[in-house]
Amino acid sequence: MDSTPPVTRHTDLAGKVALVTGASSGLGRRFALVLAAAGASVIVAGRREQRLRELVTEIKQAGGQAFAQVMDVRDSQQLPALIEGLVHRHGSLDILVNNAGIGRPASALQTTAGDIDELLFTNVRAPFVLSSEVARHLIGSGRPGRIVNIASVGAFHYSPGMNAALYCACKSAVVRLTEALAMEWARHSINVNAIAPGLFETEMTQGQLQEHAERMLSRLPRRRAGQPEQLDSSLLYLVSPQSEFVTGICLRVDDAQYAR
Repeated sequence: MDSTPPVTRHTDLAGKVALVTGASSGLGRRFALVLAAAGASVIVAGRREQRLRELVTEIKQAGGQAFAQVMDVRDSQQLPALIEGLVHRHGSLDILVNNAGIGRPASALQTTAGDIDELLFTNVRAPFVLSSEVARHLIGSGRPGRIVNIASVGAFHYSPGMNAALYCACKSAVVRLTEALAMEWARHSINVNAIAPGLFETEMTQGQLQEHAERMLSRLPRRRAGQPEQLDSSLLYLVSPQSEFVTGICLRVDDAQYAR
């Protein structure tokens, strides 16, 4: 599932520095592999240091460049200093992928105050703070940049059985945040876009799919969940020169799983 796809040969990110949050597993791990294969120097960020180091080793063994950065995106007090340190160490931050996110399967009435803080801090506040700090650096240095926020089709579709009211609300905020920041920073050549995946097989969804696969997949038109590599081309397009005129969009990648 983590093999580098041929599509990376058509995108040249040599000389670019990319930061991927939530890179220790799931989609973030895949995003880091793909960006590195396209030539970017990738800073893989997350809370699980050992996994980050294993990912860095894998990327380097494949001929890429990568660096591990332990980062808790919930700690907004530390994020500005972390970004400043990364810029100083690596010379620039050209690409930011705000991938870190969490879910708490629960109905609205089951959602605790702690859950609310956890989801809002991770899924909304962190992308806002990180995007702002990276944009601050880019604007100050006069460099163009690409920011890609990972939303969800839950931003557009909801049913009571999903038990994810707050998660979906957070992802709606990510979509609107993407549109607003794109407008603010367009004149600085900073493109801000989002990807809204449907149901994909990742560490986050693994438990639910193992327990409820038949029920979850039977209602989908093609009765299948996505694989992380099926997001490669979407990510590469949004960070490549080919999308220079594209900003403020949310690209739904959901295999027609959910009604428009």
